[in-house]
Amino acid sequence: MAEPDLKKMYRTKTTGDFPDRIEVLGRAYEKAEDLRYGTNPHQPAAFYRPADGAGLVLGRYEMLKTGKSGLSQTNLEDIHHAVGILKYMRRPACAVMKHCNPSGVAIRVAEQALVDVYRRARDADAQAAFGGVVAFNTEVDLATAEEIMQTIIEGVAAPAFSAEALDALNDFARFKRNKDIRVVRLPDFSKLPKYLDDSTDVLEMKVFDDGSIVLAKPYLSRVKTAADFAPAYNEHAKKGRIDIARAATDRERDDLLFAWYVNIHVRSNGVVIARNGQTLAVGTGEQDRVGAVQQAIHKAKTKYKGDESLDGAVMASDGFFPFRDAVDAATREGVSAIVQPGGSVNDYEAIEACNEAGAAMVFSMERCFSHH
Repeated sequence: MAEPDLKKMYRTKTTGDFPDRIEVLGRAYEKAEDLRYGTNPHQPAAFYRPADGAGLVLGRYEMLKTGKSGLSQTNLEDIHHAVGILKYMRRPACAVMKHCNPSGVAIRVAEQALVDVYRRARDADAQAAFGGVVAFNTEVDLATAEEIMQTIIEGVAAPAFSAEALDALNDFARFKRNKDIRVVRLPDFSKLPKYLDDSTDVLEMKVFDDGSIVLAKPYLSRVKTAADFAPAYNEHAKKGRIDIARAATDRERDDLLFAWYVNIHVRSNGVVIARNGQTLAVGTGEQDRVGAVQQAIHKAKTKYKGDESLDGAVMASDGFFPFRDAVDAATREGVSAIVQPGGSVNDYEAIEACNEAGAAMVFSMERCFSHH
């Protein structure tokens, strides 16, 4: 029997028998396209969008370049999670996604060119960025497109591309290695629901292997600006009240807000270390919080292409600290400000650890767990 072509399975569409139209919870959906495959090459998948077309973003994407076989389920999920981060950013920003987690995110500081924003997002973890999906909340220009084509990227998504940028993304005489890149134009996603007072009729749905489902309201944040963070405090039954001794600086508050928004689409337990509008490392998918911090620190020291010191960096934790060990691990490396939800029985010790290190701490007053 002939040996199978293992490389071919990653570039060949695995077509399933999916209907053209379905109904879920009383809403009609139409099939937009059969995907290249699902999570793995042997799993067929199809993408559906609401038939009424109301308020769609991903459901109305436009493929400007399909590569050899179009998008996979993971490509679409990466774009979804990137949009979930970028919709909060009020300045030009870039998210580099890998397997539904950001490997690096950056937002424009000062008058930075978009190509430099992209480089900062990519080089936060250039190793993980290899073969990832890149997304922007602004038009991609020529310089940025040319830089994207320097390394292997599965796909790039943005609300717009300049004509020169599209030419570069299709210039395989110069960029032979990236001939399979997918280029996706997204409708404007800046008005997607993101805050608690935004209205939406969308529900999250998790389907289990036996066909049972869980429905949930989507994640919306109470945090609109850094002013919505509260200085950390705790009333201890025996020790009394403790308050954070040092307030965050303006730069730290800006970075704390940025890191919190990135963390919304990091798989829990999630930790984001950032400085000057750039993630330095993302700790993700750990079962314990100090493990997520240690993972992020290790990534920053071994994978981040830049100053390996974490002096002056900030850290966002998607859940509270059950012990002070995670705070100690971060401040020991130079992290100077932390945002966390608050509400732990050991908040007193976490605040005490920050005060001993001269670090600032604020509460988001909400948790942003994501178990995608």
